[in-house]
Amino acid sequence: MSYSRSQVAIAIFAMAIGTFSIGIGEFVMMGLLPDVGADFSTSAQQTGHLISLYAFGVVIGAPLITLLGARAPRKPLIITLMLIYSASNLLSARAESFAELQLFRFISGLPHGAYGGIVCLLAAGLVKKSQRGMAVTMVMMGLTVAILVGNPLATWFGQLLDWRTVYMGVGLVALTAALLIVACVPTPEQATSTRVRTELQALKNSQVLLTLAIGSVGFGGMFAVLSYLSPTLLEATQVHKYWIPIALLIYGLGSFTGSIIGGKLTDMNMKWAIAGSLGWAIIVLAIFPFSIYSLYTILPMAFCLGTTAMLVPALQVRLMDVAGESQTLAASLNHAAFNIANGLGAFLGGLSLNSALTWQATGWVGCLLAISGLFVFIITKHHSRKSAIHISL
Repeated sequence: MSYSRSQVAIAIFAMAIGTFSIGIGEFVMMGLLPDVGADFSTSAQQTGHLISLYAFGVVIGAPLITLLGARAPRKPLIITLMLIYSASNLLSARAESFAELQLFRFISGLPHGAYGGIVCLLAAGLVKKSQRGMAVTMVMMGLTVAILVGNPLATWFGQLLDWRTVYMGVGLVALTAALLIVACVPTPEQATSTRVRTELQALKNSQVLLTLAIGSVGFGGMFAVLSYLSPTLLEATQVHKYWIPIALLIYGLGSFTGSIIGGKLTDMNMKWAIAGSLGWAIIVLAIFPFSIYSLYTILPMAFCLGTTAMLVPALQVRLMDVAGESQTLAASLNHAAFNIANGLGAFLGGLSLNSALTWQATGWVGCLLAISGLFVFIITKHHSRKSAIHISL
C-alpha cells in the first residue's frame, strides 16, 4: 500500500517525538550530574554510574525486548515501549533514594534500542526503497534535535528549576509520543511479526555481526573525543565554562548536518556512504589534537565532529538489506552497537588521558578506532563478495 506525502510526514513526525524524548532522557544526565549528586550527596564518580546504567539498559534491552516481542505487531509494540519509557522517567523524577534512581535509569534504557530499531523499520516501510535512507534519517531526527536544542534547554531548566522537573518533562513528552503514534502511524497491511527463532538468525548472520562491529568500533572514535570535550575546553583550550554549552550546540549543528548528508548519500550509494563516513571521521579525529589550544580552531572541529553522524543512517539501512527476516532484532542491535561505541570510546579515551599526550590523546585514540572501523568495513565487503549474499554494499 502506498501512502500520501502528508501521511508519511505525520507518521514520521509522531515517531520522531519518541526519539526526541529518548535523546533528552539519555544525554541530559551528563549536564545534570552535579545537581543530582548534590541532591543525593553522592560523588561525581558515583553519580556518573547513572549514565553507565542507562547505556547498559540499552545494550540488554535491545535484543531482549525485540526477541520477547518478536511475534507482536510493530505498531502496538512501539506504543508499549514508549509507555514504559514514559513511566520509568516519571518514576525517576520521584525517586526517593539514589538506589531507586539507579534502578529507574536502568529501566529507562531498556526500551531505547528496541524502539529506535523498530521505528526505523516502520519509517522505511512507508516509502519507496530508494527513499529509505532519508526516511530513517528523518525519524531519527528527533534524536538529533534533542542533541542540538533539547539537551541545552533541558540542562538550563534543570539548573534553573530542578533536575526532577526535567525528567518529569521527558516522561510527559514520551507519553505524548505514544498518543501521537496511536493516532497518526498507519498499521502495516502485511504481517510484521516474526518467530523468535527467525529473529535469532541475525546472530548467525556474519554480515549482520560485521555491520554491527563497524558501528561499535568505528563510531567509538567520535565518543572518545565527545566524552571529554568539556574538560578539554576547560583544561587545554582554557576558556570559561560558559563556552561548553556553545561548543555542544555547535556539535549538535554538525550532527544535524551530518544526518541529512548521510541520508542522501545512503540513498545514492550505500557502499560509499559507509566508507566515506569512516574516512571523514579519520580525517576529523586526526586533525582534532592540533585544534584544542585555540577557541577559534576547536569550535569548528566540534562542528566537524558532529558531522560524523552521517554514518548512522547508512549502517541502519545496510542492516535492513543483510538481515533477511531478522529485521527487528538487527535494527535494535544497531542501537545497542552505538551504545557499545559510547562506552568503548569513553573508556579508551579516559585511559589515554593518563598518557604524556593528555588532552590530545583522545583525538588519536578516536582516530585509531575510526581506522579500525574502516578496516572492519573492508573485511565486511570482502566477506560479502565471497559469500552467497548478493547484496550491494
